[in-house]
Amino acid sequence: MTSSLFIAHGSPLLAVQDIEYTRDLRRLGEQLDQPEAILVFTAHWVSETLTLTATDEAQDTIHDFGGFPKELYEITYPAKGSVNVAKEVQKLLRDHEIEAMLNAHRGLDHGVWVILRHMYPAADIPVIAASVNPSLSPEEQYRIGAALSSLKRRNILIIASGATVHNFRYMNFYDQGQTDEWAKEFDDWLIDRIREWDTVSLFDYQHLVPHALRATSDAEHFLPLFIAMGAGVDNRTARVCHQSYQYGSLSHLILQFD
Repeated sequence: MTSSLFIAHGSPLLAVQDIEYTRDLRRLGEQLDQPEAILVFTAHWVSETLTLTATDEAQDTIHDFGGFPKELYEITYPAKGSVNVAKEVQKLLRDHEIEAMLNAHRGLDHGVWVILRHMYPAADIPVIAASVNPSLSPEEQYRIGAALSSLKRRNILIIASGATVHNFRYMNFYDQGQTDEWAKEFDDWLIDRIREWDTVSLFDYQHLVPHALRATSDAEHFLPLFIAMGAGVDNRTARVCHQSYQYGSLSHLILQFD
């Protein structure tokens, strides 16, 4: 049995950086049992209806960003997909009255490959990317994860890729040595409530936690957290695998739900 994870994918530059965060991503990939497949909900694929990549072929690497060094655009992560796993995920969702579609042509965006390049550099595990709908409530996101919790018993790793604190207006790209206290305060509140599995408070985070609107202006990055948490509903245990910050407030947080 494997875990579900919430992983902050940070800046695309993480793909080529050797820092404590990327080293922890590599260590996490080494510590986890080799999964049969990986399902990644990515903040960089937004759709009203939950959609899954469905192909048995090597998938294209999508460079969905601009203004970065040339070497980033030369990176490929040619992981194959799995039609059978995608259909299994689709059936589980539909069994829980959650509509899901398949897409045979979309590749893997940087919300997927930036983290997997460190965790599983060989790109030899089937990867299914999944879209997110930021208009859904935290409760509905949690319900999606809970519907898929049985996948962990099949040794299918569930990753929600986003960021708990992600607001370009408050990032300091010139001073990378300082952490903004408000960002850490927001994450610390989340971590405390997650450890207690206090879904009542978490679902009402916008009214209860300081700096919530500042931290989560990009809801598509924040809300996948509840998918990863929902997938841990059977055991309701959480641990922090990493917590740090880049550009003052951009959160690098990894949470593991067993």
